[in-house]
Amino acid sequence: MTINEASEKYQIPIEILKEYEAWGLCDSVKKVMGDWQYDDRDLERLSLIMTLHDIGFENSEVEEYMRLALEGEDTAQQRMKMLDRQRGIALDEIHFRERQLDRMDYLRFKIEKKKTEQR
Repeated sequence: MTINEASEKYQIPIEILKEYEAWGLCDSVKKVMGDWQYDDRDLERLSLIMTLHDIGFENSEVEEYMRLALEGEDTAQQRMKMLDRQRGIALDEIHFRERQLDRMDYLRFKIEKKKTEQR
């Protein structure tokens, strides 16, 4: 499967595919007649890359995570630490947004209370 076919079929941006190729993480991507060819294992890895991007990993973190993953199960603890760190960041964001909602609700309550008092 070529880069354009993989991008279209799996809705993976070309930039991510090119990034993947540039990292040299995949020994099964082969250049054939000027086009990169992807196999099922590559597409599984690309899916993981997309997931890492979706959960907020920066490009350098994605590359580090993928390099660790390719090294094998001996790196599971390092990858878990990376995921725990990102989880903490996500939880901090959730808690921040919850506090924002509380403040918005308070302001809405004050407006509604004022309307009720004026009736």
